Amino acid sequence: MSQLVKKQYLLPFILISSLFFMWGFARAILDVLNKHFQEALSISITQSALIQTTTYLGYFLMALPAGIIITRRGYRRGVVIGLLFFGIGSLLFIPGERLMSFPLFLGALFVIGCGLVMLETAANPYATELGDPATAASRLNLAQSFNGLGCILAPVIVGGFIFSDEGNGVALPYTVVGIAVLLVAALFTRVRLPEINAPSDSADEKDNNDNEGLAATIRRLWSRRRFRLGVMALFCYEIAEISINSLFINYATSDGWMDKTEAAALLSFGALGLFMLARVAGSWIMSRIPAEKVLLWCSVMTVAGATAVVTDTGLFSKAGLFACYAFEAIMFPTIFAITISGVGRAAKIASSFLMMTPLGGAVGTLLMGWTADATSMSTAFIVPAAGYALVFVYAMVVVTGKIDK
Repeated sequence: MSQLVKKQYLLPFILISSLFFMWGFARAILDVLNKHFQEALSISITQSALIQTTTYLGYFLMALPAGIIITRRGYRRGVVIGLLFFGIGSLLFIPGERLMSFPLFLGALFVIGCGLVMLETAANPYATELGDPATAASRLNLAQSFNGLGCILAPVIVGGFIFSDEGNGVALPYTVVGIAVLLVAALFTRVRLPEINAPSDSADEKDNNDNEGLAATIRRLWSRRRFRLGVMALFCYEIAEISINSLFINYATSDGWMDKTEAAALLSFGALGLFMLARVAGSWIMSRIPAEKVLLWCSVMTVAGATAVVTDTGLFSKAGLFACYAFEAIMFPTIFAITISGVGRAAKIASSFLMMTPLGGAVGTLLMGWTADATSMSTAFIVPAAGYALVFVYAMVVVTGKIDK
């Protein structure tokens, strides 16, 4: 870690990495809620996809305001505001369960989504700035590994609780999460996160002063081909990653492979455990091999893995599913780091646009749910396969140098 993070920034890096764990945990719970609400509220797979749609709609609508708030008020205040949204949204599950109201549950998830995007908009660019720009992708992959740990624990803890024979509800785990998050918010009001102003390292950036308006900043960002393509690539990645996670339990139970409790455990320790280990390994690999080349080879393997699932050929298809988790692990932090490189002091606004892209996961989950209802769970994997294929196209453009620096 000392090679990736400047010594004076080690404590801020540790504190920020804890946030990656928290939103990883929160997002992974959604994958359990899909199956739970299908049974508890007697809704279809397509209807349950509204869980992701509502949460990531919060991401889309709140991302730009989050970037503006963080630009004007700093990283620490942005983190605290995000944690407050997260905590309040979690506690709204209490009235939601009393009334067993799907719209109220969705409202709570929207508030949580607004909080999570504040955290991600602050933490992702902050992690890239805590060291040498050349190791930004590797450093962000390391921080994102804690996100993977949260993803591992959420399905097995929450899934084991609500899928138990007692038929427990979701209010208790969300209440515990809400209280914990509010306590962390109180902690962050007491700690100091040093503000790091990225250097003006591009020609057009040097012509702008600290008082550049929001509209001018946005125009400058979207004039960069690297930024435009990065946003589109991240959107396509989210289509694949979130849709697979959302319907993993449905896939694992669709042909009698296992029951829902076992599927939740497999999602935690098998799929997401592999995801976390691959992200740690990716951080190490990218400290030795250019991130762009690693991204290219990983995109090839994810396309192959998702295609294998579509073929519905037993163990070969199941192996393909786990290949997706192993090789997609480095994609988000790597694309993110490549996209914001060189944007200088516009990093916070750039991050806000990149954090709109989880809406792709909502689109992907809806499409995958509709395809599964109309055909089969295996056939539905054509949706993430298409998302990975577009990431491959992006990686080819980057590796061949057909993108501005």
